[in-house]
Amino acid sequence: MLTLNNIEVIYNDVILVLKGMSLTVQEGQIVALLGSNGAGKTTTLKAISGLLKPEDGEVTDGTIEFKGRRIDRLDASEIVRLGIFQVMEGRRIFEHLTVEENLRAGAYTRRDRRGVSQDMVMVYDYFPRLQERRNQVAGYLSGGEQQMLAIGRALMARPSLMLLDEPSLGLAPLLVAEIFQIIQRINQEHETTILLVEQNARLALGIADYAYIMENGRIVLEGSPAELRENADVREFYLGLTQVGQRKSYRDVKHYKRRKRWLS
Repeated sequence: MLTLNNIEVIYNDVILVLKGMSLTVQEGQIVALLGSNGAGKTTTLKAISGLLKPEDGEVTDGTIEFKGRRIDRLDASEIVRLGIFQVMEGRRIFEHLTVEENLRAGAYTRRDRRGVSQDMVMVYDYFPRLQERRNQVAGYLSGGEQQMLAIGRALMARPSLMLLDEPSLGLAPLLVAEIFQIIQRINQEHETTILLVEQNARLALGIADYAYIMENGRIVLEGSPAELRENADVREFYLGLTQVGQRKSYRDVKHYKRRKRWLS
């Protein structure tokens, strides 16, 4: 469904962020993109969804193809109409609008009123708390409810590919578990393909069909969740486990020298 082939992204004509980035997302899968802060994960999503230009960024080399069509030269509005919708990090809802107005904003490219009404019911089925607060101003929702609203707004666009940027960020563990269960349901029940950017490797690998690990603007490791869980580097540096199964402290893990075989 989606192919990034040797993508380079530069900000402000001087800052090289993505350095030959390549990945593939198969239709119907959940694909996780893992990595530390500053690895280039969010930039990758923005390159796909056409959101680099407002931040003085651009794809300067390589190609991005969606269902066989090149999209890296299209505007964000055109990319949304093709069926790609990004849920931004930090929710980014319309705080001054009600919950229901936010959901209807997600369907702004659609003209099928009956379908929009049906999808509103579907979103409320996934997120009952949103139905309870449908007339409430969105800015007064809790962080978890705002994340639910952001995902629900994306569903209203009927995307065939959903880009999720750090859905667990700043949320309590119980809420995170609930949201990840719903993400998995959306994928299974609607066959929505999902590219998931996430720092919580354990959660992401728990629902993903395939995963990539990114460092310094390029992919350094990829494989099935089972393969990555068995990799000693992933266990130590992303799952926080030593080879004898003991959990390492964040201070021990956050700075490390990547083993040479990662780059081979």
